[in-house]
Amino acid sequence: MRRTYALVQVAIALMADPSGRHWGYELSKRSGVRSGVMYPLLQRMLDEGWLADGWEDQAQTGRAKRPPRRYYELTGAGKLALGAVIAEARRDTRFAPLVTRQAVRGHA
Repeated sequence: MRRTYALVQVAIALMADPSGRHWGYELSKRSGVRSGVMYPLLQRMLDEGWLADGWEDQAQTGRAKRPPRRYYELTGAGKLALGAVIAEARRDTRFAPLVTRQAVRGHA
């Protein structure tokens, strides 16, 4: 997958909690990537096998009045791939502002 600013931003957001469930809206807010870029990127990550997805169980959440939300979880391959994306970004001056900001937040 081509290394883009959006990919690095989303990788940092996903790797902040590598074993958690991530919602598209939450990832968009945390990464700063708008939805029109976010969802195609998430689909490419699914196609690569970096993510698994599912739908929230509304019986558990008690929120039956709204549509169920789709969640994304990193796979083992995804953790390795996105870890490599972040490592490469640290060595690439184009991404210095992102990885510097990540280190300041304590996600390094």
